Amino acid sequence: MAKVGIVMGSDSDMPVMSKAADILDKLGVEYEMTIISAHREPDVFFEYAKGAEAKGFKVIIAGAGMAAHLPGMCAAIFPMPVIGIPMHTTSLGGQDSLYSIVQMPSGIPVATVAINGGANAGILAAKILAVSDPALLQKLKDYSAELKDQVVKKDQKLQAVGYKNYTK
Repeated sequence: MAKVGIVMGSDSDMPVMSKAADILDKLGVEYEMTIISAHREPDVFFEYAKGAEAKGFKVIIAGAGMAAHLPGMCAAIFPMPVIGIPMHTTSLGGQDSLYSIVQMPSGIPVATVAINGGANAGILAAKILAVSDPALLQKLKDYSAELKDQVVKKDQKLQAVGYKNYTK
C-alpha cells in the first residue's frame, strides 16, 4: 500500500500532527512520522525529501510554524502531493505560518489546510490515495457516513431534551 510521510519541524507540533496520524490509522493507511528542522538540519531534510519517493511515499503531510518553510521545501523537492499544516503561533496566531505555506511561487504548489488542521490533512491525504484505491475510497465513504450519523444523533438529542437541557 502507498505510504504517507508525516514530517514536522518540532515535537511541539505533535498534538496537531498526531491528528493526521489518527485519521490515517482509522482508515488503514500506512505512514511514517518524523521530526526534521529544515532550518537547523538542512542536510537531513534534503536527504528525507529526496528519498521520500524511493521509500514509497505518495503524499507528504508537512506541519510547520512561523516561517513554515518545511512544506514548501518538501514540495520543491518531492514530485508528488504535499499537504501543509500551518501551526498556531503565539505571536501571530498562525497567520504567519498560513501565509508562508499558502503563498508558494508558481510551479511549487502546496495543498494547505486550516491552522492546526491535522485531521483534515490526514483526510485529504487519504482522498488523494483513494483515487487509485477502491477499498480506501469505501473507507472514506464509511467515515463520511459516521460523521453524518453523529450530527443526526446530536440533533435527535437536542430535539428530545430542548436546548436549555442539552449537554454534550
